[in-house]
Amino acid sequence: MSSNTTQHILKIETFACAWCGLTVSARAADNTPRNHCPSCLHSRHVLDHVEGGPSQCHGRMTPIAIAVLRTGDWMVVHRCVRCDELTSNPICADDNQLILMRMAVRPLAQPPFPLEAFGTL
Repeated sequence: MSSNTTQHILKIETFACAWCGLTVSARAADNTPRNHCPSCLHSRHVLDHVEGGPSQCHGRMTPIAIAVLRTGDWMVVHRCVRCDELTSNPICADDNQLILMRMAVRPLAQPPFPLEAFGTL
């Protein structure tokens, strides 16, 4: 191959889901980076969000909640099962919508107080 020839190599980065084992593309359908499984929303603790840089933990990150930013963007909140670090990451367009909605309505469906208290107000 001559030095003037440009070699185009398609590199597809994937990872195996730490929870369900699905092989996941590191890019979503709209080409945005992804760090969690679109099927079960679990992730792996590979970045240290407190110190910055790579994490030595590599524990499984469990999705525990949804946070909605002022912009209206949804974030998945994860907790590491090994070190308890919390992180948040943007949802992707092809994430499991049923699981996202279940997490979003959980605080309303399971409040920390009895719903019967509203009947006396």
